[in-house]
Amino acid sequence: MTTVLLLWLMIDQPVPFSHKTHAEAAKLKCADCHAMPDPGERATLPPTGKCMACHVTIKSDSPAVAKLSEAHKAKRNVPWKRIYQIPGYVFFSHRIHTEAGATCANCHGAVAERDVLTKEVETNMGACMSCHMKYKAPNDCTTCHEQRN
Repeated sequence: MTTVLLLWLMIDQPVPFSHKTHAEAAKLKCADCHAMPDPGERATLPPTGKCMACHVTIKSDSPAVAKLSEAHKAKRNVPWKRIYQIPGYVFFSHRIHTEAGATCANCHGAVAERDVLTKEVETNMGACMSCHMKYKAPNDCTTCHEQRN
């Protein structure tokens, strides 16, 4: 299978970050950095302290890590730019999906293999409904949309 990266969808991030390096070399799992605090609807972005726990010694001479360190010392989080975002009128719970067996790669692509992230999986109603049909999950309107009276 050939992987096609959608380069026109690349987003410049404030600090270069390789999921591949962190997943392969450091053996980090998605949830190690992207916590899902209760009720588990959102996967969060890691605070700089999480990054600096390792980077205080690992690659501390890197310009990228220096930017990270500066943000950490100033008690600022890195202003990461979102790549995947669903509309506010759609209900989505990361916890419900992961507990049902969905993997991060199902919705976000092969992130652990990427040095630079791009949006490579569609996150629209048709894609979600197709996935729900494939896995025999509820697929009526109120599964993802609030019912209005």
